[in-house]
Amino acid sequence: MAFVKDLWTKSIRTPDGRSQKVKTARHGRGKRWLAVWVDPDGNERSTADDRKADAERKIATMGADIARGDYIDPNAGKMLFGDLAERWLASRLVDPSTKIRYEYIHRLHVAPTFAKRQVKSIKPSQIQAWISNLSSRFETSTVQTAFLVLQGILDLAVADEAIKRNPAKSPIVQVPKRATEEITAWSDERVHALIDAHPPLFRLLPMLGVACGLRQGELFGLALEDIDFEEGLVRVRRQIKKLGADHVFALPKNDRERVVPLPEWATEAIKRPLTCSLPWEKVDGKLRTYNLLFRWTDDRFIKARSYSETVWKPALVAVGVIPAPNKDARQRSRYATSRKEGLHQLRHYYASVMLAGGVSVKELAEYLGHADPGFTLRVNAHMMPGSHDRARRAIDDRYLRPSEAATSALRDRHWSR
Repeated sequence: MAFVKDLWTKSIRTPDGRSQKVKTARHGRGKRWLAVWVDPDGNERSTADDRKADAERKIATMGADIARGDYIDPNAGKMLFGDLAERWLASRLVDPSTKIRYEYIHRLHVAPTFAKRQVKSIKPSQIQAWISNLSSRFETSTVQTAFLVLQGILDLAVADEAIKRNPAKSPIVQVPKRATEEITAWSDERVHALIDAHPPLFRLLPMLGVACGLRQGELFGLALEDIDFEEGLVRVRRQIKKLGADHVFALPKNDRERVVPLPEWATEAIKRPLTCSLPWEKVDGKLRTYNLLFRWTDDRFIKARSYSETVWKPALVAVGVIPAPNKDARQRSRYATSRKEGLHQLRHYYASVMLAGGVSVKELAEYLGHADPGFTLRVNAHMMPGSHDRARRAIDDRYLRPSEAATSALRDRHWSR
């Protein structure tokens, strides 16, 4: 049953039995026409409009949606985006560090614009304007993560039937793509100098970074029990991750353990381990204890920022990779660096050495812990030695090589003279 009700007037029966329209108490105030219908669950729903035609059109639309199975309660979209965001963030089945990043990105970049908006009021053009504003102030990776959070929250709104379509998936919404930069591996001389510039206590860390291509957190979490001295192997089983102000042991990236060959010279450099206990995966996770290969000056595990500011960047200065630091207002050293000068460069060096030595892309992907060898190929293909020369030789050998018949004919003409 569906009908349109006039909220400004009502019919009354006069003493003589006739029907007469009279003004209601709300006459002239608010919207006049109330569209009333029954939803698929048998509940009466209604919305008010200024014009009778709009109310009648609403009833027709609701009836058609119910018949198609596309019905959505128009009042559901009045939910605030911020309330839905809390539910979305709480429902994410991701590792704790990713969840912390989502919460951080939402708090700083998504909530200020959308938190107090009704979900149904958010338009594609407004989302695009928000993306453009973020792109002018932040790196592409930050913009992409902020959009991922926004789109996920609006996906939940669609799934909960608060809105019909996700405005973030409109064709007009365009997110900037990260520019692909060609990676340049450091020279042997630079890598050797950088290792020598490390204090003796930390010198093994870049050595194993070069020898095995491990990520920073994997190096910090490497333990004596991960080294197979007889087989010359490293079993990469964990990393040290920062979760807010705390640290935990966790599986390597992509939750994939792996085995990496270990050179003899690296095994000889391994020193006494540090027994360390940290929670597993979560701050309140079960404690696990490992004999870590690397220790900080206070005989505790190494924290990424401490190592970067106190050891790695001074070593970069010592070998001329970056300039000497400036002092800020509190007389703290501030180094001018980019992502191109991080410890990750040792992984790129390792990849270049492996490819130069004839290691296949598939094997290299396994050693680096990449989930997809295609990613390894895209990132490191230009490091493969002599690729241009091989390409030239391949076409030269095929196109310029005379056929056996032609060669024989030339030989016969020569000897017949």
